Amino acid sequence: MEILLFSLSFLFILLGLAGSFLPILPGPLTSWVGLFLLHKTEAIEENTSFLVITFVIALGIFVLDYIIPILGTKKFGGSKKGMLGATIGVLIGLLFLGPFGVLIGPFVGAYIGELVQDPQNKKTALRAALGSIIGFLTGVFLKFTVALVYMGLYLNIVWKNSAALL
Repeated sequence: MEILLFSLSFLFILLGLAGSFLPILPGPLTSWVGLFLLHKTEAIEENTSFLVITFVIALGIFVLDYIIPILGTKKFGGSKKGMLGATIGVLIGLLFLGPFGVLIGPFVGAYIGELVQDPQNKKTALRAALGSIIGFLTGVFLKFTVALVYMGLYLNIVWKNSAALL
């Protein structure tokens, strides 16, 4: 059972890193599962506060991943209709396009929202839509950073407890 838990924990850490780039996997939450499984082995003493803190961070990044494209729209000059369009785009994108809708939905939603605001100003609409893409890329960077930190924590815990794991 120990080998299975240890192997699964490492697999989830790696999947978390991949999930930072693949919209189908929630990167930091997947990495957190790896940390959790590692703490369920007999060789590692369970640290509840560590697990709670890392879970809250992973959950926060998961939520931010849906909010940041909307903020990117605003930052790049999007109006309230553009931000509303980006929000609706995230929801519709997730419903109809699955995880890839997180990228496409806010872009299309912000663009349409801005065109509703001012049908003649396609330049502003495109700039706001690009802001949603930059927001998406910012989210990818945050997810990867957290997943990388979780991998470092994982390796540190394994290193410190290597004698007990063997």
